[in-house]
Amino acid sequence: MPSPKKKSALGRGLGSLMGEAQTETGYSNEANGTMIPIEKVHPNPNQPRTHFEEGPLKELTDSIRENGVLQPLLVRTQGDSYEIIAGERRYQASKLAGLVEVPVIIKDVDDNKMLELALIENLQRSDLNPIEEARGYRQLISKSGMTQEALSKAVSKSRSSITNSLRLLDLPEQVQDLLFDGKLTAGHARAILAVPYEDQRIKLAEKVVQEGLSVRATENLAPLFSVGDEPRAPRPVTPQSYKKAARVLRQVFNTNVRVKSLRGKNKIEIEFKDEDELNAILETIVNM
Repeated sequence: MPSPKKKSALGRGLGSLMGEAQTETGYSNEANGTMIPIEKVHPNPNQPRTHFEEGPLKELTDSIRENGVLQPLLVRTQGDSYEIIAGERRYQASKLAGLVEVPVIIKDVDDNKMLELALIENLQRSDLNPIEEARGYRQLISKSGMTQEALSKAVSKSRSSITNSLRLLDLPEQVQDLLFDGKLTAGHARAILAVPYEDQRIKLAEKVVQEGLSVRATENLAPLFSVGDEPRAPRPVTPQSYKKAARVLRQVFNTNVRVKSLRGKNKIEIEFKDEDELNAILETIVNM
């Protein structure tokens, strides 16, 4: 749970902007706004959040149908229409509720600031899944030239958190899709990133989903998927009889002896330092 200080930092950009916009439009109550036809409002194509869960969206739709839109959408003017800066979920629910007008607060911001505010709003509400969050960060960096350090300050996240989030975009598209759909968590994804091969990352991700594996189990499996096309088979357990025979032969020959199976063949290996020791071993065998 974010600390109060973090909440304050996250809300500063969006909250102050809402307050300024209310002053400019003549409204002092956050619940008010300028009513405009919903047909003149359109989503932000660079909105970080692209997936809206059906259940919560239906609940919001029912609430809006009953009580109206309690918090205005934040928009900017684009020609004779309005582009959403923050509040797309309320916009989508308002359309489903059959509203013909929605309250808005109008603010003049550039593309970079709009994307930043949209990202902040969703982070405040924990609405973004890990892939949406990572893509939002990448958009801000690529479009604004913002450094990770500057981005971390803008969204009140640590730089390491930004870096870890962006690393998720190194995953294959199939794995990103599983993360986007909620079938994998960010913890699973970080464990999968430890695997160096793309095809093995996909195989491990599919195994995690199919078997419902925990993050810890995924971390334990990752090394097995890091050695090539197939996970390395565990080393066979040496039978107790082999160990006993090796101990007896070590005593007989007074040197190291190994009894083992290798590629389907059983072997006895006797070490010797020089010809004298080899002759001593041979004499022992002959006289047995």
